[in-house]
Amino acid sequence: MGYTHVNVVVRNPAEPERAWEGEFLVDTGAHDTVVPGKRLEEIGVGRLEKRGYELADGKTVNFDVGGARLSFLGRSTTTDVVFGNDDAEPLLGVIALQAIGAEMDLRNESIALRPLLRLPTMLRRDEPAGSEE
Repeated sequence: MGYTHVNVVVRNPAEPERAWEGEFLVDTGAHDTVVPGKRLEEIGVGRLEKRGYELADGKTVNFDVGGARLSFLGRSTTTDVVFGNDDAEPLLGVIALQAIGAEMDLRNESIALRPLLRLPTMLRRDEPAGSEE
């Protein structure tokens, strides 16, 4: 099985003109998105907290986490990003994929976008999409 990559623009949500674009490996086994720390620092994304992660080899490590705006496949989301090592390969995690309505097509090694995003069933069902009160 091959690898799927996607171009992602990472923006500082407080200063959207500050951005970095890179090719990210789509990693459905990763919870959060990993960006080389130096790239996040260059665009002014702040470190908000440390969080523990389990690596593929079973080791646990703590990484700094911040918030960034990610744009890819024609959609955008604001999500947590991990300050990876400066030479880390950028990884696009499952939280960002789900947030924009993307699903991996493992057979074709590609990403498909759902035309409609899911919402909780607690919403009123008698209103058509896009209606306002």
